[in-house]
Amino acid sequence: MLISTDSINTLAERIENSSEVFCNGLFLSARWFTVSQLDRDGVQVIIMPDRESAEYCSVDLYNLTEGDKVFFLPDSGKTLERSNYKSSLGVQRTSAIGKILEYKEGQLFIVTYPSALEEEIPSAEQIRKSLLMLCVGDEISHESIVDTLFASGFERVDFVSEPGQFAIRGAIVDIFSYSYNDPFRISFFGDEIESINIFDCNTQLSKEKVVKAEIYPDIVTSDESSEDTISIIDILPEDTLFWLDSSDMYKNRSFWPIPDKFRKVYLELPLSRQNEEAVKFSIVPQPVFNKNFELLTEDIRKRLEQGYRVRIYGEKQSQLERLRSILSQNGGVMPEFISGCNIHNGFIDNENKVCCYSDHEIFDRFHRVNLRRTVDKSEQLTINDLTSFSIGDYIVHIDYGVGIFGGLVRMKDDKGRMHEVVKLTYKDNDVVFVSVHSLHKISRYKSKDSEPPKIHKLGSKVWQNLKASTKSKVKDIAKDLIQLYAKRKAARGFAFSADTYLQQELESSFMYEDTPDQEKAVTAVKRDMEDTCPMDRLVCGDVGFGKTEVAVRAAFKAVADSKQVVVLVPTTILALQHFKTFQSRLKDLPCNVDYVSRLRTAKEISDIQKRLKAGTLDIVIGTHKLIGKGFEFKDLGLLIIDEEQKFGVSAKEKLRQLKASVDTLTLTATPIPRTLQFSLLGARDLSIINTPPPNRIPVQTEIMLFDDDEIKKIINYELSRGGQIFFVHNRVEELLAVEDILHRLVPDMKICVAHGQMEAKVLENKILDFMAGDYDMLLCTTIIENGLDVPNANTIIINQAQNIGLSDLHQLRGRVGRSNKRAFCYLIVPPLVSITDEARRRLKAIESFSDLGSGFNIAMQDLDIRGAGNLLGAEQSGFITDMGFETYQKILAEAMEELGVETGIVTRSTSDNYVVDCTIETDQLALIPDGYIDLTAEKIRIYKELDSISNEKDLDIMKGKLTDRFGKIPVELERLFDIVRIRQLGVKLGFEKIIIKNGVLIAFFISNPLSQYYKSDRFSKILENISIHQQLFEIKQPDNRLRIVVRNVDSISKAYEILKKL
Repeated sequence: MLISTDSINTLAERIENSSEVFCNGLFLSARWFTVSQLDRDGVQVIIMPDRESAEYCSVDLYNLTEGDKVFFLPDSGKTLERSNYKSSLGVQRTSAIGKILEYKEGQLFIVTYPSALEEEIPSAEQIRKSLLMLCVGDEISHESIVDTLFASGFERVDFVSEPGQFAIRGAIVDIFSYSYNDPFRISFFGDEIESINIFDCNTQLSKEKVVKAEIYPDIVTSDESSEDTISIIDILPEDTLFWLDSSDMYKNRSFWPIPDKFRKVYLELPLSRQNEEAVKFSIVPQPVFNKNFELLTEDIRKRLEQGYRVRIYGEKQSQLERLRSILSQNGGVMPEFISGCNIHNGFIDNENKVCCYSDHEIFDRFHRVNLRRTVDKSEQLTINDLTSFSIGDYIVHIDYGVGIFGGLVRMKDDKGRMHEVVKLTYKDNDVVFVSVHSLHKISRYKSKDSEPPKIHKLGSKVWQNLKASTKSKVKDIAKDLIQLYAKRKAARGFAFSADTYLQQELESSFMYEDTPDQEKAVTAVKRDMEDTCPMDRLVCGDVGFGKTEVAVRAAFKAVADSKQVVVLVPTTILALQHFKTFQSRLKDLPCNVDYVSRLRTAKEISDIQKRLKAGTLDIVIGTHKLIGKGFEFKDLGLLIIDEEQKFGVSAKEKLRQLKASVDTLTLTATPIPRTLQFSLLGARDLSIINTPPPNRIPVQTEIMLFDDDEIKKIINYELSRGGQIFFVHNRVEELLAVEDILHRLVPDMKICVAHGQMEAKVLENKILDFMAGDYDMLLCTTIIENGLDVPNANTIIINQAQNIGLSDLHQLRGRVGRSNKRAFCYLIVPPLVSITDEARRRLKAIESFSDLGSGFNIAMQDLDIRGAGNLLGAEQSGFITDMGFETYQKILAEAMEELGVETGIVTRSTSDNYVVDCTIETDQLALIPDGYIDLTAEKIRIYKELDSISNEKDLDIMKGKLTDRFGKIPVELERLFDIVRIRQLGVKLGFEKIIIKNGVLIAFFISNPLSQYYKSDRFSKILENISIHQQLFEIKQPDNRLRIVVRNVDSISKAYEILKKL
């Protein structure tokens, strides 16, 4: 797409003929169109005034140039503690510097900003010396690689997850170089390099083959004090061209002035040189449409009539499709759509008559940048870290109760062969050894309070009784729920009519793109509303996942049918917040919204009551006051309840009466565990929103030390963009001291202090003042974690973050990043050396899960536990505390299945297997040898994963993964795979136990002679097959247990082949 052709030709001529060129009237993304259109060979350095503008410039250039020739050169992030963000900076900086040093020909763009240029680097000679080149076919010993890496400051770890690490497993070496954002996996044959792969540190699996690996150390962290550091500008080739943007902003910085030998293009006239002759461009910004699509249609029509070309750029095809359908509804002419390529600022070029619009500006959204060479977060490793078994952990065994994990131990059997088993210790030092073939019976004890559980005594009735009482309770609750559900299905309610055009207009003006889950939830809600029986749907989703939007759409649908809507919220602040949201979403539509809370005067409230009775008020939002005396509705059609679990008992009773005849939509943020969703299918209509909105920007999370200058910088940055700040310090008595420190740092900032020991009214007023923008900073304890939404506050600083639990940190961070501005979360900690391992793990986890809803719930079972308690009544939480969450889930599933058998209600698809599990005993070595994997935690993970695999395809995938990560699979492990196959086959065939010892295979049938199994086709099929292979199988029945015996079975794989004949 060519713009300003004549001006650019003039510019090109001037660059050739003079060392300084000035431009005038060149703004926005048109600057990068110009840079890429010049098509000039050589190194070009673009200096932007700050990091943010440099990031946007890089992303625009990625889209406008072919191939990988744009490099973003950031600063090294000195003040940050080790973090993902910091390693990305290291990789981006190192690869850009490496690229400049090896530059020979062609185009190379380096985009940077002042503080990145001010940092010195080692001399070119030193950098070249520290490079380690590895190619396929090279001969090099492990020792020499290890020595080189240690000398370059690499550290040795079990699994590589960030730059500057390496790991060695057998003949495989993994190295994470600073020159690339994925690590290399190098496989040796003896001392020769056999293959080099790039792998993904999240899954630890190879992605692509390469022929060479360049291993750079961290160029940045060379000693600043050493003599021979140089400036980056010193390593640039002679014919480098500089593009200077807003040069007045950095003309006093240490790297200025740029030496005369380089050519320079000023993108606008500096103040001191206003009289210079400049190349004139005629660029104006894209008009502001404020999501008004009629304006947009009109504008496009007018431009096309005047002979302009109109192009709309957008990342996602789906987004542009949506725009296309809106435009065609408005009967407009179609512009050109360009997907997969966005520009940061749309513009109009009057010289070539071209309009380039960006879709994020039309929809008024945040433009999310994806920089190349960003190090991915290793979520999987973090999850493994959080869920790994370590010695001393509490473990629940489904048959014996809670015990203590004692590690993997090796035991000899009677033949002197070694086996690996897991050791569990119970009360009075009784020990249970669990074979690696039945690890699915144990799970880590998790419950929301960190009080240790009671350890059970082996052989006592306590654990069995606990299981039995939990089951009967669950069944009672489930029966009630199911009956309620059936009653409601039989009742009659109001059937709403289908969507109107106003509804479509409301939905297309939503600031974010709908996620698939959100669309499903909205469709389900509408379907329920259009049905004749009253709706009762529960929508669950994490903070900021767009539940409120589902409610807004449902409410408007009800209003379009002239029904009234009540939105109930637990707190006054939430009432105000929802009121603002509803008001802003429905402002151009024929619909009245008002709210009731204790902030309103008696006069206002009586006015609202009158309007409700007369039917002139459509939507009313408020606390439980609304269902009290004095509120009458003319025609109530929909009840929306936010966070039902927070209401008191009496309010819940009233709600129950209302619910019987009115459509009800309940929203909750505590997630409902997956297993419960299954079991509750027959009892509740659920919609679950698991995916965050795609253009919600992840909150940038950084771990840092308490450093006055840095904190001052953070506060000033946020205030300079007109935002507000949360500062969390979790000790009430120290808040005033902290306030003094902050006042000393930034004297003119208004701080308001809030904590839970204030009177409710005082606290509420403080927070309302903060929401209204009267203060710059809210200094508070963790009391803000529940539900406060201040769109203008986009920075949260958490002091002493190592003392706060994971779920609290997650909830606190959810307070920022709720608008379309970039949000930051800073965790201030003492130096990482001095804090406990547990706290370090937590901080690492919160940092790797910066995206909303990303895998967090896996690590965050305490939220799941809360969810289970809310759904099934409070006393269930007691059971969860006694037995740990995972075990509780297993028992719950069993209870629901039994309930299905008793009542004839199918609660979930029951499998037609007659045995739940088949135990296997063997005297052959089947384990993971230490020489193959020597980390206990990783071994147990693999044992558990193997144990839970249920089909052949997954077994093959698992084999591939292990070969990729650890090398060729040893014989002992192959046997383990066969045992897993035999176990699955045993369950299918109906064997309770299979023994393979001393060359004999014995398979035991179900011990209960009255079981339905003996009347089944499966059993008769087995008998048939036995009669076909009479010489192979013998049937025996001593002590009334039916079994099959086969002799001369010398290997596990042979046993599997024999069993397949049944």
